[in-house]
Amino acid sequence: MAKVVTLGEIMLRLQTPGFKRYIQAQSFDVEYGGGEANVAVSLANYGHDAHFVSAIPANPIGDACIATLKKHSVNTGYISRKGERLGIYFVEKGASQRASNVVYDRAHSSISTAQPSDFNWDEIFAGAEWFHFTGITPAVSDDCTAVCLEACKKAKAAGVKISCDLNFRKKLWTSEKAGKVMGDLMQYVDVLIANEEDAEKVFGIKASGTDITGGTLSDEGYKDVCKQLVDRFGFKNVAITLRESISASVNNWAALLYDGKDFYKSKKYNINIVDRVGGGDSFGGGLIYAMLEGYSMQDTIEFAVAASCLKHSIEGDFNLVSVDEVKNLMKGDGSGRVQR
Repeated sequence: MAKVVTLGEIMLRLQTPGFKRYIQAQSFDVEYGGGEANVAVSLANYGHDAHFVSAIPANPIGDACIATLKKHSVNTGYISRKGERLGIYFVEKGASQRASNVVYDRAHSSISTAQPSDFNWDEIFAGAEWFHFTGITPAVSDDCTAVCLEACKKAKAAGVKISCDLNFRKKLWTSEKAGKVMGDLMQYVDVLIANEEDAEKVFGIKASGTDITGGTLSDEGYKDVCKQLVDRFGFKNVAITLRESISASVNNWAALLYDGKDFYKSKKYNINIVDRVGGGDSFGGGLIYAMLEGYSMQDTIEFAVAASCLKHSIEGDFNLVSVDEVKNLMKGDGSGRVQR
Protein backbone atom coordinates (compact mmCIF):
# COMPACT_ATOMS: atom_id res chain seq x y z
CA MET A 1 0.00 0.00 0.00
CA ALA A 2 1.57 3.28 -1.13
CA LYS A 3 0.89 6.71 0.36
CA VAL A 4 -0.39 8.96 -2.41
CA VAL A 5 -1.13 12.67 -2.00
CA THR A 6 -3.43 14.72 -4.23
CA LEU A 7 -4.02 18.47 -3.99
CA GLY A 8 -6.96 20.40 -5.36
CA GLU A 9 -10.50 21.69 -5.05
CA ILE A 10 -13.51 19.53 -4.38
CA MET A 11 -16.89 21.04 -5.16
CA LEU A 12 -20.56 20.49 -4.60
CA ARG A 13 -21.93 19.03 -7.82
CA LEU A 14 -25.56 19.86 -8.64
CA GLN A 15 -26.91 17.94 -11.62
CA THR A 16 -30.25 18.14 -13.33
CA PRO A 17 -32.17 14.85 -13.00
CA GLY A 18 -31.82 12.53 -15.96
CA PHE A 19 -31.15 14.52 -19.11
CA LYS A 20 -33.24 17.58 -18.25
CA ARG A 21 -32.07 21.00 -19.30
CA TYR A 22 -31.47 23.65 -16.65
CA ILE A 23 -34.70 25.43 -17.54
CA GLN A 24 -36.67 22.20 -16.99
CA ALA A 25 -35.17 21.30 -13.62
CA GLN A 26 -37.22 21.60 -10.43
CA SER A 27 -34.49 19.95 -8.35
CA PHE A 28 -30.83 18.93 -8.53
CA ASP A 29 -29.11 15.68 -7.65
CA VAL A 30 -26.32 16.27 -5.12
CA GLU A 31 -22.82 14.83 -5.50
CA TYR A 32 -19.29 15.99 -4.69
CA GLY A 33 -16.34 15.95 -7.04
CA GLY A 34 -13.20 17.55 -8.38
CA GLY A 35 -10.21 16.42 -10.38
CA GLU A 36 -7.72 15.50 -7.69
CA ALA A 37 -10.37 14.28 -5.25
CA ASN A 38 -11.64 11.93 -7.95
CA VAL A 39 -8.13 10.51 -8.39
CA ALA A 40 -7.82 10.05 -4.61
CA VAL A 41 -11.10 8.12 -4.51
CA SER A 42 -9.93 5.82 -7.32
CA LEU A 43 -6.63 5.08 -5.58
CA ALA A 44 -8.29 4.51 -2.20
CA ASN A 45 -10.76 2.19 -3.89
CA TYR A 46 -7.84 0.25 -5.39
CA GLY A 47 -6.33 -0.20 -1.92
CA HIS A 48 -3.75 2.57 -1.65
CA ASP A 49 -3.36 5.08 1.19
CA ALA A 50 -4.83 8.12 -0.59
CA HIS A 51 -4.65 11.57 1.04
CA PHE A 52 -6.55 14.56 -0.32
CA VAL A 53 -5.20 18.04 0.50
CA SER A 54 -7.51 21.02 0.15
CA ALA A 55 -9.27 23.87 1.94
CA ILE A 56 -12.91 23.28 2.86
CA PRO A 57 -15.20 25.55 4.91
CA ALA A 58 -15.98 24.65 8.52
CA ASN A 59 -19.75 24.44 7.98
CA PRO A 60 -22.29 21.63 7.48
CA ILE A 61 -21.73 21.50 3.70
CA GLY A 62 -18.01 21.15 4.29
CA ASP A 63 -18.69 18.45 6.88
CA ALA A 64 -20.85 16.53 4.40
CA CYS A 65 -18.16 16.81 1.73
CA ILE A 66 -15.49 15.42 4.06
CA ALA A 67 -17.82 12.65 5.20
CA THR A 68 -18.29 11.66 1.57
CA LEU A 69 -14.52 11.41 1.05
CA LYS A 70 -14.15 9.36 4.22
CA LYS A 71 -16.92 7.04 3.06
CA HIS A 72 -14.71 6.21 0.10
CA SER A 73 -11.66 5.62 2.36
CA VAL A 74 -9.83 8.84 1.44
CA ASN A 75 -7.67 10.29 4.24
CA THR A 76 -8.81 13.87 4.95
CA GLY A 77 -6.44 14.70 7.81
CA TYR A 78 -4.47 17.30 5.83
CA ILE A 79 -7.50 19.36 4.79
CA SER A 80 -7.50 22.94 6.07
CA ARG A 81 -10.89 24.00 7.42
CA LYS A 82 -11.07 27.64 6.41
CA GLY A 83 -12.90 30.06 4.15
CA GLU A 84 -16.58 30.77 3.65
CA ARG A 85 -17.86 28.47 0.94
CA LEU A 86 -17.46 25.29 -1.04
CA GLY A 87 -17.31 25.85 -4.77
CA ILE A 88 -20.29 24.63 -6.78
CA TYR A 89 -20.61 23.35 -10.29
CA PHE A 90 -23.82 22.62 -12.14
CA VAL A 91 -24.12 19.82 -14.70
CA GLU A 92 -26.64 19.47 -17.49
CA LYS A 93 -25.94 16.11 -19.12
CA GLY A 94 -26.03 16.04 -22.89
CA ALA A 95 -27.40 13.29 -25.09
CA SER A 96 -27.07 12.38 -28.74
CA GLN A 97 -25.92 15.51 -30.60
CA ARG A 98 -26.57 17.87 -27.65
CA ALA A 99 -23.42 18.49 -25.62
CA SER A 100 -23.24 18.46 -21.84
CA ASN A 101 -23.04 21.89 -20.22
CA VAL A 102 -21.13 22.73 -17.03
CA VAL A 103 -21.59 26.03 -15.16
CA TYR A 104 -19.17 27.00 -12.38
CA ASP A 105 -20.00 28.97 -9.24
CA ARG A 106 -16.65 28.81 -7.47
CA ALA A 107 -15.54 32.43 -6.98
CA HIS A 108 -14.18 33.09 -3.46
CA SER A 109 -14.30 29.41 -2.55
CA SER A 110 -12.21 28.23 0.39
CA ILE A 111 -9.46 26.75 -1.76
CA SER A 112 -9.05 30.01 -3.70
CA THR A 113 -7.86 31.72 -0.49
CA ALA A 114 -5.50 28.93 0.61
CA GLN A 115 -1.88 29.82 1.35
CA PRO A 116 1.22 27.58 1.26
CA SER A 117 1.54 28.11 5.01
CA ASP A 118 -1.86 26.47 5.56
CA PHE A 119 -0.28 23.07 4.99
CA ASN A 120 2.54 21.22 6.75
CA TRP A 121 4.20 19.91 3.62
CA ASP A 122 6.98 18.08 5.44
CA GLU A 123 4.38 16.05 7.32
CA ILE A 124 2.18 15.63 4.27
CA PHE A 125 4.96 14.17 2.12
CA ALA A 126 6.59 12.09 4.86
CA GLY A 127 6.54 8.51 3.57
CA ALA A 128 4.67 9.46 0.40
CA GLU A 129 5.50 7.83 -2.92
CA TRP A 130 3.37 9.88 -5.28
CA PHE A 131 1.94 13.42 -5.58
CA HIS A 132 -0.74 14.37 -8.09
CA PHE A 133 -2.26 17.71 -9.08
CA THR A 134 -4.01 19.10 -12.15
CA GLY A 135 -4.02 22.28 -14.17
CA ILE A 136 -7.38 23.16 -12.67
CA THR A 137 -6.00 24.01 -9.24
CA PRO A 138 -3.48 26.73 -10.19
CA ALA A 139 -6.17 28.19 -12.46
CA VAL A 140 -8.49 28.85 -9.51
CA SER A 141 -6.45 31.78 -8.13
CA ASP A 142 -2.94 33.19 -7.87
CA ASP A 143 -2.88 31.92 -4.26
CA CYS A 144 -3.60 28.41 -5.55
CA THR A 145 -0.75 28.77 -8.01
CA ALA A 146 1.55 29.54 -5.09
CA VAL A 147 0.23 26.53 -3.16
CA CYS A 148 0.85 24.22 -6.13
CA LEU A 149 4.37 25.56 -6.62
CA GLU A 150 5.27 25.10 -2.96
CA ALA A 151 3.78 21.60 -2.93
CA CYS A 152 5.80 20.62 -6.01
CA LYS A 153 9.02 21.95 -4.52
CA LYS A 154 8.46 20.10 -1.26
CA ALA A 155 7.44 16.88 -3.01
CA LYS A 156 10.49 16.97 -5.24
CA ALA A 157 12.77 17.63 -2.26
CA ALA A 158 11.23 14.62 -0.49
CA GLY A 159 11.89 12.36 -3.48
CA VAL A 160 8.19 11.93 -4.28
CA LYS A 161 7.17 11.14 -7.86
CA ILE A 162 4.94 13.86 -9.30
CA SER A 163 2.18 13.61 -11.89
CA CYS A 164 0.06 16.34 -13.41
CA ASP A 165 -3.04 16.26 -15.58
CA LEU A 166 -2.98 19.44 -17.69
CA ASN A 167 -6.80 19.67 -17.61
CA PHE A 168 -7.12 23.04 -19.37
CA ARG A 169 -10.34 24.86 -18.47
CA LYS A 170 -11.10 27.85 -20.69
CA LYS A 171 -13.74 29.06 -18.23
CA LEU A 172 -11.03 29.54 -15.58
CA TRP A 173 -8.13 31.16 -17.45
CA THR A 174 -6.64 32.00 -20.83
CA SER A 175 -4.25 29.85 -22.83
CA GLU A 176 -1.60 32.52 -22.41
CA LYS A 177 -1.73 32.49 -18.61
CA ALA A 178 -2.05 28.72 -18.50
CA GLY A 179 1.06 28.33 -20.63
CA LYS A 180 3.12 30.57 -18.37
CA VAL A 181 1.95 29.14 -15.05
CA MET A 182 1.97 25.50 -16.10
CA GLY A 183 5.30 25.96 -17.85
CA ASP A 184 6.83 27.01 -14.52
CA LEU A 185 5.34 23.97 -12.75
CA MET A 186 6.38 21.41 -15.37
CA GLN A 187 10.02 21.35 -14.24
CA TYR A 188 8.90 19.33 -11.20
CA VAL A 189 6.65 16.86 -13.04
CA ASP A 190 7.67 13.27 -13.85
CA VAL A 191 4.46 12.01 -15.47
CA LEU A 192 2.26 14.26 -17.59
CA ILE A 193 -1.34 13.40 -18.48
CA ALA A 194 -3.18 15.28 -21.21
CA ASN A 195 -6.09 14.88 -23.57
CA GLU A 196 -6.33 15.57 -27.29
CA GLU A 197 -6.70 19.34 -26.72
CA ASP A 198 -4.59 20.20 -23.67
CA ALA A 199 -1.12 20.31 -25.22
CA GLU A 200 -2.36 22.70 -27.90
CA LYS A 201 -4.38 24.94 -25.57
CA VAL A 202 -1.66 25.21 -22.90
CA PHE A 203 1.65 24.86 -24.76
CA GLY A 204 0.73 25.47 -28.40
CA ILE A 205 1.74 21.93 -29.42
CA LYS A 206 -0.82 20.72 -31.96
CA ALA A 207 -1.25 17.22 -33.33
CA SER A 208 -1.21 17.09 -37.12
CA GLY A 209 -3.89 15.18 -39.02
CA THR A 210 -6.43 15.68 -36.25
CA ASP A 211 -9.98 17.07 -36.25
CA ILE A 212 -11.21 16.98 -32.64
CA THR A 213 -14.76 18.15 -33.30
CA GLY A 214 -15.02 15.75 -36.23
CA GLY A 215 -13.80 12.86 -34.10
CA THR A 216 -10.70 12.17 -36.21
CA LEU A 217 -7.48 11.62 -34.24
CA SER A 218 -4.04 10.83 -35.64
CA ASP A 219 -1.82 8.45 -33.68
CA GLU A 220 1.26 9.74 -35.48
CA GLY A 221 0.27 13.32 -34.69
CA TYR A 222 0.01 12.55 -31.00
CA LYS A 223 3.27 10.63 -30.98
CA ASP A 224 4.88 13.84 -32.21
CA VAL A 225 3.09 15.78 -29.44
CA CYS A 226 4.51 13.38 -26.84
CA LYS A 227 8.02 13.77 -28.22
CA GLN A 228 7.77 17.56 -28.22
CA LEU A 229 6.54 17.58 -24.61
CA VAL A 230 9.38 15.34 -23.45
CA ASP A 231 11.94 17.36 -25.40
CA ARG A 232 10.70 20.62 -23.88
CA PHE A 233 10.16 19.56 -20.28
CA GLY A 234 12.02 16.29 -19.73
CA PHE A 235 9.07 14.20 -18.53
CA LYS A 236 9.71 10.53 -17.80
CA ASN A 237 6.30 9.60 -19.20
CA VAL A 238 3.55 11.29 -21.17
CA ALA A 239 0.06 9.80 -21.41
CA ILE A 240 -2.52 11.21 -23.82
CA THR A 241 -6.14 10.13 -23.83
CA LEU A 242 -7.70 9.82 -27.27
CA ARG A 243 -11.43 10.52 -27.32
CA GLU A 244 -13.29 10.23 -30.61
CA SER A 245 -16.57 12.02 -29.97
CA ILE A 246 -19.18 10.41 -32.19
CA SER A 247 -21.85 12.21 -30.16
CA ALA A 248 -22.51 13.18 -26.53
CA SER A 249 -23.79 9.64 -26.00
CA VAL A 250 -21.24 7.59 -27.94
CA ASN A 251 -17.44 7.94 -27.82
CA ASN A 252 -14.49 5.84 -28.87
CA TRP A 253 -11.90 5.79 -26.09
CA ALA A 254 -8.20 4.88 -26.12
CA ALA A 255 -4.86 6.30 -24.98
CA LEU A 256 -1.19 6.53 -25.81
CA LEU A 257 1.75 6.22 -23.38
CA TYR A 258 5.32 7.35 -24.10
CA ASP A 259 8.36 6.57 -21.96
CA GLY A 260 10.86 8.73 -23.85
CA LYS A 261 11.80 5.83 -26.12
CA ASP A 262 8.80 3.69 -27.04
CA PHE A 263 5.08 4.24 -27.55
CA TYR A 264 2.31 2.05 -26.15
CA LYS A 265 -1.23 2.25 -27.53
CA SER A 266 -4.21 0.80 -25.71
CA LYS A 267 -7.10 -1.05 -27.25
CA LYS A 268 -10.04 1.13 -28.28
CA TYR A 269 -13.40 0.95 -26.52
CA ASN A 270 -16.73 2.03 -27.96
CA ILE A 271 -18.58 3.61 -25.03
CA ASN A 272 -22.26 4.37 -24.51
CA ILE A 273 -21.93 7.15 -21.97
CA VAL A 274 -23.87 7.33 -18.70
CA ASP A 275 -21.71 10.12 -17.21
CA ARG A 276 -18.63 11.57 -18.87
CA VAL A 277 -17.58 13.91 -16.03
CA GLY A 278 -14.63 12.45 -14.16
CA GLY A 279 -13.61 10.23 -17.07
CA GLY A 280 -10.17 11.78 -17.38
CA ASP A 281 -9.61 11.61 -13.63
CA SER A 282 -10.44 7.92 -13.61
CA PHE A 283 -7.82 7.45 -16.31
CA GLY A 284 -5.28 9.29 -14.13
CA GLY A 285 -6.16 7.18 -11.11
CA GLY A 286 -5.77 3.99 -13.13
CA LEU A 287 -2.45 5.12 -14.59
CA ILE A 288 -1.00 6.00 -11.18
CA TYR A 289 -2.22 2.72 -9.69
CA ALA A 290 -0.66 0.63 -12.44
CA MET A 291 2.65 2.48 -12.20
CA LEU A 292 2.74 2.08 -8.43
CA GLU A 293 2.06 -1.63 -8.85
CA GLY A 294 4.94 -2.00 -11.29
CA TYR A 295 2.86 -2.96 -14.32
CA SER A 296 4.56 -3.08 -17.72
CA MET A 297 4.06 0.01 -19.86
CA GLN A 298 1.55 -1.81 -22.08
CA ASP A 299 -0.42 -3.14 -19.11
CA THR A 300 -0.28 0.30 -17.48
CA ILE A 301 -2.00 2.03 -20.38
CA GLU A 302 -4.46 -0.85 -20.78
CA PHE A 303 -5.43 -0.68 -17.09
CA ALA A 304 -5.86 3.11 -17.17
CA VAL A 305 -8.06 3.04 -20.27
CA ALA A 306 -10.15 0.10 -19.06
CA ALA A 307 -10.70 1.80 -15.67
CA SER A 308 -11.81 4.98 -17.39
CA CYS A 309 -14.03 3.08 -19.81
CA LEU A 310 -15.89 1.63 -16.83
CA LYS A 311 -16.19 5.05 -15.16
CA HIS A 312 -18.24 6.32 -18.09
CA SER A 313 -20.96 3.88 -16.99
CA ILE A 314 -21.21 5.35 -13.45
CA GLU A 315 -23.17 8.40 -12.31
CA GLY A 316 -21.20 11.02 -10.40
CA ASP A 317 -17.54 12.06 -10.40
CA PHE A 318 -16.08 9.01 -8.65
CA ASN A 319 -14.96 5.79 -10.33
CA LEU A 320 -16.42 3.12 -8.07
CA VAL A 321 -15.02 -0.02 -9.66
CA SER A 322 -12.69 -2.70 -8.30
CA VAL A 323 -9.28 -3.75 -9.58
CA ASP A 324 -10.77 -7.11 -10.58
CA GLU A 325 -13.49 -5.45 -12.65
CA VAL A 326 -10.86 -3.43 -14.50
CA LYS A 327 -8.69 -6.50 -15.08
CA ASN A 328 -11.66 -8.46 -16.41
CA LEU A 329 -12.33 -5.74 -18.96
CA MET A 330 -8.62 -5.69 -19.87
CA LYS A 331 -8.89 -9.41 -20.61
CA GLY A 332 -11.76 -8.78 -22.98
CA ASP A 333 -14.87 -9.32 -20.87
CA GLY A 334 -16.90 -6.31 -21.94
CA SER A 335 -20.15 -8.17 -22.51
CA GLY A 336 -21.96 -6.58 -19.59
CA ARG A 337 -23.58 -9.89 -18.71
CA VAL A 338 -25.26 -10.07 -15.30
CA GLN A 339 -22.89 -11.35 -12.63
CA ARG A 340 -24.66 -13.98 -10.50
